Amino acid sequence: MALAPALRARGHDVMVPDLRPALREGRPFYAALAALIAAVPDEDAVAVVHSGAGALAPLLGAVRGAIFIDAVLPHPGQSWFDGVPPELGARLRGLAKDGRLPPWHAWWPKGAMERLLPDRAQGAAFIAEQDELPLAYFEEAAPAVPLAMPSAYLQLSEAYAADADAADALGWPVERLALDHLAVLSRPTLVVDAIQRLADEF
Repeated sequence: MALAPALRARGHDVMVPDLRPALREGRPFYAALAALIAAVPDEDAVAVVHSGAGALAPLLGAVRGAIFIDAVLPHPGQSWFDGVPPELGARLRGLAKDGRLPPWHAWWPKGAMERLLPDRAQGAAFIAEQDELPLAYFEEAAPAVPLAMPSAYLQLSEAYAADADAADALGWPVERLALDHLAVLSRPTLVVDAIQRLADEF
């Protein structure tokens, strides 16, 4: 992820866990994911979660805070499908074959990735990292664990306006940038600037 080198360039220690192995196993997925993210360095760490990883934030150990970037909010006791519009859930179930969804980039209309990541090399590298995803993960209820750390929200795209509004209603610091969901890759400097501002709130 482009955010990691951008943060390191500013003197931050960065750990980026690879969560893909947990999704290659069978149920329960959240238990396997929790084991992968448990090794947070110390209580001064700030967790940064993007997109679907927002659901995993309650599973983190003791951290100073969590910054949600265009991310779903935690949904203890509910599945991912429980929190999305029924038409989206139906469309994704229709894409599944043999219990697996195509990689994330294939969920969207032709040309969407090229618009989000116009740099061809960057787009190819992103697509190469994508795996098929088990439909059962999206059907599995998240553990009934509440979010226990201070949190903030950074909205990058209109698709996450409702999540940003919900975070605002909870009293979290919220920033909204008129970018797009993959600006974490294409415009990391702007995103890192916002991360640093939000981290100062903790």
